[in-house]
Amino acid sequence: MGFLGFIKGFSSVYRAKPRIRVYPSLCQYGYRHIQCRTFSHFKDHDDSVLPVLIVGAGPVGLVLSILLTKLGVKCSVLEKSKSFSQHPQAHFINNRSMEVFRKLDGLAEEIQRSQPPVDLWRKFVYCTSLTGPVLGSVDHMQPQDFEKVVSPVSVAHFSQYKLIRLLLKKLEDLNFHICKPEELSDEPFRGGELLTGHECVKINATGQSVNVTASHLKEGKHTERNISCNILVGTDGAGSTIRKLAGIELRGEKDLQKLVSVHFLSRDLGQYLLNERPGMLFFIFNTEAIGVLVAHDLMQGEFVLQMPFYPPQQSLDDFSFETCKHLILKLVGQELSDIDVIDIKPWVMHAEVAEKFVSCDNRIILAGDAAHRFPPAGGFGMNTGIQDAHNLAWKIAALVKGIAPSSILHTYETERRPIAIFNTALSVQNFRAAMAVPATLGLDPTVANSVHQTITDGVGSILPSGLQRAILDGIFTIGRAQLSDFLLNEKNLLGSSRLAKLRRLFEEGKSLQLQFPAEDLGFRYLEGALIPDSDSVGAQEPPTGHRKDYIPSSVPGSRLPHMNVRMLSNSCSEACISTLDLLPGDNVEFLLFIAPLEKSYHLAVAALKVAEEFKVSVKVCILWPAETIKGAEARSKIALAPWENYIDVAEAKKSSNSSSWWSMCQMTEKGAILVRPDEHIAWRAKSGLDDDPILEMKRVFSAILKV
Repeated sequence: MGFLGFIKGFSSVYRAKPRIRVYPSLCQYGYRHIQCRTFSHFKDHDDSVLPVLIVGAGPVGLVLSILLTKLGVKCSVLEKSKSFSQHPQAHFINNRSMEVFRKLDGLAEEIQRSQPPVDLWRKFVYCTSLTGPVLGSVDHMQPQDFEKVVSPVSVAHFSQYKLIRLLLKKLEDLNFHICKPEELSDEPFRGGELLTGHECVKINATGQSVNVTASHLKEGKHTERNISCNILVGTDGAGSTIRKLAGIELRGEKDLQKLVSVHFLSRDLGQYLLNERPGMLFFIFNTEAIGVLVAHDLMQGEFVLQMPFYPPQQSLDDFSFETCKHLILKLVGQELSDIDVIDIKPWVMHAEVAEKFVSCDNRIILAGDAAHRFPPAGGFGMNTGIQDAHNLAWKIAALVKGIAPSSILHTYETERRPIAIFNTALSVQNFRAAMAVPATLGLDPTVANSVHQTITDGVGSILPSGLQRAILDGIFTIGRAQLSDFLLNEKNLLGSSRLAKLRRLFEEGKSLQLQFPAEDLGFRYLEGALIPDSDSVGAQEPPTGHRKDYIPSSVPGSRLPHMNVRMLSNSCSEACISTLDLLPGDNVEFLLFIAPLEKSYHLAVAALKVAEEFKVSVKVCILWPAETIKGAEARSKIALAPWENYIDVAEAKKSSNSSSWWSMCQMTEKGAILVRPDEHIAWRAKSGLDDDPILEMKRVFSAILKV
């Protein structure tokens, strides 16, 4: 299926019917009340109604709760599990997510200090066993990845459960209370609580609020608790209860692959790989077993083994702790005395996106895996979810603070759902690339899946289950014989041909890829809380599956380009920061970039006047050339008086050949750029403004804030 066909699978007209209906809600009958500037409960505050309730305390829910709390929005979090999982799960954090983490009180720096050294995880290794011949390896890091030219921070390799620990600590630093069911009182939620062991079982959206019923175990009995909130955000994972209760369907491809995930520890294996062949992923193909080993931390010896799983002929009982130890040894290729299997989980790989992210008059919202389920290829799942939270937080804050009406929340879906669809297509494409390696070795996974389907649903379905299992095992054994030393070597004509083809696959970048800078940093919103211009026309190019470099852009909807700038102030004249650091993480504030020109100063004054009228904060950034001398601040002070919400900065070029800010943005210095609180560009004037600046700024803020 091509990219356009894949996209059509998400876009056909479809009306969902709730799969779980507990209470009828007004939104299910198409009810919409007339929009006002804010929800009524935000204007006439009722302590019994929580502004925001987040269901699901994974990385996305925790990041959203931190962002909202820093923005001054009261919120609480419900988590179904009584304790937080120690399974490593997601582990690759891309550039954009790390940029978000830089705003969370030093979180990015903590991750960089705590993660393994990059030389221990930069490669994917393909081999017949962990101690046997290497079929090839791919280094996914390039010199520019460390130069911090396109981003102030590099990617990271850091297990999800470790990330959750750090996020919980950040919440506690913000005076959040993490409570177990037995520690609760019967008082209404005030915000700032994270409740474990609470499962959402009912939701009822009314014209005024969303009423949530949560079940928890207290003194051995199931007890229900009712919580009223203005906004309910479901960040409760791929099997989202909130999504099901809201009657929101998923669209896309189901059941791409079933796998078993084995979490285990072995310091001996970690030390061996650290010294002999360090890497992040190890793809292992031999006659006795096939699997992908994720090295979460070689120094600690922490791993997750992923193996294909074919129910109903196989069951989870077939993967006992002892069986898994045996399979690990087959893949390692030698004895290990310290294998400690921690956990064994089955899971299913899907490629689906929710038909809508916002429902019930903008009161119920989905984010993260609740809104989209990707193959793990490329690490887009958690990263897309974190960026969902970043997009959503400032919009919720704008609504709660009376800056924007509830329609601002619909722009979250308008902007983020196309990104989710694109990232789904890219993840599927990358997953197919991963399957090209075993196919080249004579083990085409599509053939294995077809055989399994024939046995399960076709002519083989009439056979006894034991015979089905024997046939499946026999076919797979014959298939793995393609990997024998006799066949897979340079002296064998067929084996030599396959190995040569495999080398070309790696050299041409047609195997599984880790980094996609053009997509990680270069994704762009086409419509929403922004004003497109003539360069905004046209959808994003289909994914190629290959790594492409990020090209900075100032087109509305794009992420603000990164450049180091020098603060022009008497106290810290040599201090350098990123342009991304000019936006605060604790205020709904827009940033207007201008050059120190008379007409640009006039535009800035107009923006400040209009912003005051719209009750929104705007800071003006006057960006001076690198060779700026003293006196710049005095000029801005005179030009912008009596306004004081501005900052003077100068370009901090690495070399004389470096591009200027305006040329990097493909604009003239007569232009201006307005940036949203989430660091995406909302509007620009490429080469100055001929219209009345007051009227233009009113048009701009009306369109962005939907007022």
